[in-house]
Amino acid sequence: MKSRKIKLSIAIISLIMLACGSQEKSIIGKGNGFSGEIKVNVVTENNKIKNLELVEDNETSHIISRAFPILKERILEAQSPIVDSVSGATYTSLGIKRAVASALKEGGKDFGRITIRTKGVEKPVAHLEPVNTDLVIVGGGPAGLAAAISAKEAGLEKIILIEKLDILSGNGKYDMNFYDLINSEAEKKAGVEDSVEKLIADNTNPMDTAERTRAQAEGASTLDSWLRSMGIKLNHYYGKRGHMAEKDAYAGEEVQDGMEAKVKSLGIDVRTGTKGTDFIVQDGKIIGVKVQNGNDFYDINAKAIIVATGGFSANKELLAKYSPGTENFQTSNQLGATGDFIPVFEKNNIKLENLEELNLFPFIIRSTRDLTGGGDGFMLVNSNAKRFMSENISKNKRFEAANTILAQPEGKAFYVYDQNLYNSSYRLQKHVAKGYHIKADTLEELATKLQISSNNLIETRDNFNRAIRGEVKDEFRDKPFKREFKMEGPYYGVQVESAVHMTRGGVSANEKTEVVDVEGDIVPGLYAAGEVTNSSAAYSASVIFGRIAGENAVKYINNK
Repeated sequence: MKSRKIKLSIAIISLIMLACGSQEKSIIGKGNGFSGEIKVNVVTENNKIKNLELVEDNETSHIISRAFPILKERILEAQSPIVDSVSGATYTSLGIKRAVASALKEGGKDFGRITIRTKGVEKPVAHLEPVNTDLVIVGGGPAGLAAAISAKEAGLEKIILIEKLDILSGNGKYDMNFYDLINSEAEKKAGVEDSVEKLIADNTNPMDTAERTRAQAEGASTLDSWLRSMGIKLNHYYGKRGHMAEKDAYAGEEVQDGMEAKVKSLGIDVRTGTKGTDFIVQDGKIIGVKVQNGNDFYDINAKAIIVATGGFSANKELLAKYSPGTENFQTSNQLGATGDFIPVFEKNNIKLENLEELNLFPFIIRSTRDLTGGGDGFMLVNSNAKRFMSENISKNKRFEAANTILAQPEGKAFYVYDQNLYNSSYRLQKHVAKGYHIKADTLEELATKLQISSNNLIETRDNFNRAIRGEVKDEFRDKPFKREFKMEGPYYGVQVESAVHMTRGGVSANEKTEVVDVEGDIVPGLYAAGEVTNSSAAYSASVIFGRIAGENAVKYINNK
């Protein structure tokens, strides 16, 4: 009896010890990301990482929402914060990994210092078996996603979309505006009468053929209804065919989130972290794409190919080659815009046009590369708090203006504005709320925070106001101010510079998005859409021509 009691007691103690040993622990770790501190709740059980929960961050929402689930999966699988960062979200990944490491260190497990170069164990090189499909789409930005959806809607089942970054949507997910959209619900609600012919008249230009301009305009007239069929709503119209999701919500997040969700719901085979490196050529015909995923290499054989790899704004070597001087500027484009297929096109005698053409954006935030600005009503001053050039920068003066900004003392220029401009611009309001811009009640306070002369800044503001009222001639502006206003507090400021926003030139494609060779002949089964093509158009056109590419690729496959 006594022995039985002892055994029972031991069993109870064992159960208690087991229960105590299996208790969960939750520790919140902190790490600095791209835009400030990131807090992650790390849940462990029996010294194993059981779960990660994002507690607080100030990162760009459409980056961390895509990056965190990927990084969470990698960390849980490795049971360590020493994993590869999410490409396209490098500094956000660094902040998350550091937060996890700090929590684990507090819990008694030290993984050492996490740096920007910290990555997971490298896998050996492997050459895998080829993959066969009907359509391969290279690039998962606006054009690539639209092409995939369009091809699936046209009845094609076997589609593979590859994207070299770990996250989708390219530069589109950053865009505030969705221009050149006509026949939209928001336009109709605003009482605007628009038409295909009006859009053609406004968009006719030397870079685009008449046929491509018409194809874009006709696509623009049906685009809003197509987007709404996926639950994508651009409800805010603010003039000149410009649209946002809402008055206080960017278009890019709405459009790209919606298209990514649609691609997922359609069951399309999406392979992120997978880079197209070259075409597969057989008997003089392009029959697929060579790809790389980490150290895995394989071929994707396909009946048709759509290239939607974007431009080369982030490739300084190509910028120096085709548009000398622009390599000295930052880019506001996503850092995956490296023009990977430019040499591939050249090698295969495919026609490239206007590679020297690009779009410079007047002002980005120096530290974050976000596009910034809100229209007339700001001063541009240098580190001496003096104006040094016109704030009204025409398109043909942007290269000169970009160099003028960089030539200022310490290479610094500041965008200074007041409450009136703040009230009129959601972009400025968003940047202030995120802490990107500095706010101050007085000019003296703003100057102190910007570390520039308060006396000079006050004098500059006073002269600026006199010029606005027409009391003195403005020494920098050729054109008068668009409206009369007075700069008065509170005041705001941020360090800015100009940037390469997007490249315009690229591979030559017709109105059906069929790619042509150097002789002007159509390359069978090869299509291109988006910024990779030679075109003056931008975001909405990428979606439009992505749709067209998907539709025509399916027609080609069905008729093959």
